[in-house]
Amino acid sequence: MARRVVPLALAALLPTACRSVHEPATRPVAVPAPVAHRVLLQGDGKLAILAADGAIEWQMPWGGIHDLHRLANGHILVQQDMVRVVEIDPVQKAVVWSYDAGKQNGNDGRRVEVHAFAPLADEHLLVAESGPARLIEIDRSGRLLHQIALKIEHPDAHRDTRLVRKLDNGNYLVCHEGDGAVREYDGSGKVVWEFAVPLFGREAKDGHGPEAFGNQVFAALRLPSGNTLVATGNGHSLLEVDREKAIVWALHQDDLPGIRLAWVTTLDVLPNGHYLLGNCHAGVGQPLLIEIEPRTRTVVWQLDAFEQFGNSVSNSLVLDVSTRR
Repeated sequence: MARRVVPLALAALLPTACRSVHEPATRPVAVPAPVAHRVLLQGDGKLAILAADGAIEWQMPWGGIHDLHRLANGHILVQQDMVRVVEIDPVQKAVVWSYDAGKQNGNDGRRVEVHAFAPLADEHLLVAESGPARLIEIDRSGRLLHQIALKIEHPDAHRDTRLVRKLDNGNYLVCHEGDGAVREYDGSGKVVWEFAVPLFGREAKDGHGPEAFGNQVFAALRLPSGNTLVATGNGHSLLEVDREKAIVWALHQDDLPGIRLAWVTTLDVLPNGHYLLGNCHAGVGQPLLIEIEPRTRTVVWQLDAFEQFGNSVSNSLVLDVSTRR
């Protein structure tokens, strides 16, 4: 599989005659090692781990997802049919634990979709319930430990939420796809911060590919600075927003040479400060996953695996480094 890496040391590419006359001809030039990641992802009817060289080292049949995590024991937490959260033992290729949001904790008979969840301390789990419009925390027995109601302006069990994360301060950062907004809730359910994803003066256009447009936000992360990083979904962009809701940094659809952003989904910050973003529904010839150095907007790695995983890889997780997600 092709792995395109953007070189960062221009001097290494220049012929000797073009370098400074004061530079010794034998002076060594430091060239960064090529970046390649081991990746967990779902697409084309399978959940898989891709080795750094692009080979599939593990896979099992699996339907569409919007969120996934790997536990300390190597097991995988993922959605099943957008209503259950399950734990998979990759060695057995078997589900070893599950929580059915459609039948538990008062939801029997109600339409429920789960588009986000996250492991918490003490083996507790955060689950976002679209439809009932609430966040719940449960233990491994499924016992309800805490819940808050969500503010929903355009109710839709398929679009109430996308990714949700619990912050270090105990609050919750929630992406509301249908409302086109990111909201921070405290433990009582009060909205303490809110950002409406802008359309930048453009008209919304239905669809999933790069020609569509909207504010159907998918992911958000709180940075150590206190700013919030927002993957705008079909807004084709990545935005950094301060506490006053001002956009202080942005990456738009055609800012990366040779790359066209479509539905921006996966959002991770790597230990080196690089941003990892998913490029779902982008079509043939476009990468599924992109790592950039944010200050220079330099692409340092991209995953070109369309032929293996198709056009709907909505979330991915690199396994060779820790991430903030």
